[in-house]
Amino acid sequence: MHRPLSSVDIVEVAPRDGFQSIAAPIPTRTKIELIESLIEAGSRRIEIGSFVSPRAIPQMADMGEIAAHFAGRAGLGLSVLVPNPKGAELALTAGMKELVYVFSASEQHNQKNVRRSIAQSIQELSDIHSLIAPNRDIRVRVDLATAFDCPFAGEVPIEAVLSALDRIAAICPTYEIALCDTTGRANPFQVRQRFEVAMSRFDGFRWAFHGHDTFGVGVANALFAHQAGVGVFDASVAGLGGCPFAPGATGNTATEDLVFAFEGGGVGTGYDMARLLAVADRIADLPGASVGSHLRLVPRMRATAAPIAA
Repeated sequence: MHRPLSSVDIVEVAPRDGFQSIAAPIPTRTKIELIESLIEAGSRRIEIGSFVSPRAIPQMADMGEIAAHFAGRAGLGLSVLVPNPKGAELALTAGMKELVYVFSASEQHNQKNVRRSIAQSIQELSDIHSLIAPNRDIRVRVDLATAFDCPFAGEVPIEAVLSALDRIAAICPTYEIALCDTTGRANPFQVRQRFEVAMSRFDGFRWAFHGHDTFGVGVANALFAHQAGVGVFDASVAGLGGCPFAPGATGNTATEDLVFAFEGGGVGTGYDMARLLAVADRIADLPGASVGSHLRLVPRMRATAAPIAA
């Protein structure tokens, strides 16, 4: 079993996973200002958007402008999601150095989500790897969706997860891999057990956890992943986003809730809570935003007070 880390990286996904859940166009300047405010609050890794077809996700139509503003920013890990090799080419042309590629451990979800078989998605990952291989400055992360539960098939067998990881390792055994609780239905014990099994089998990957709070256990799942030795966690300020397969339910685990839990346990995150909550308030005020933060709703002086000593 891996030893829990004394500090963690929190990857802020609101500008991609969160913004795309809002139907009304968010002004590009507003997006940039919010990302800048997240940086001021302590965010050091941010998924700033995705290079996808504007027809598929109109909210990401201004990705080129946002990338142009942030490309080359030193000291930050700014990533973009790319759904295919064409998206990767656009990201590289825009000067982005960190790419996120996603496919599912569930065949049914992969067909619904990206309209490809798992085999086709693996081939496209291989194509992206070949595209970036000459440039050692480019980092790739793979988000393995439905690593716990599928909205169409139910619980995903761990054998399906390990099979997908085997195929990723055959392309590159040193990627960062995020096991994703796409529906938010995983439980803490399952999360820890799956990470322990995967981490014992693949020692070259860097591990991350992408959780949702649909069933109210987003923070608990992250803490149990940390107990397994995971050091990178996705979260969305204010809990922005929604689960498309659970209408009305909140989606992403709120960044401020996760920061509060980690910092309270002596695990460093690098965030300034007061500034983070100020950004959360602005995010929550976006027209059409579906948010699910707990910490933002408690008295502000209590939310920003020093942690209770163990």
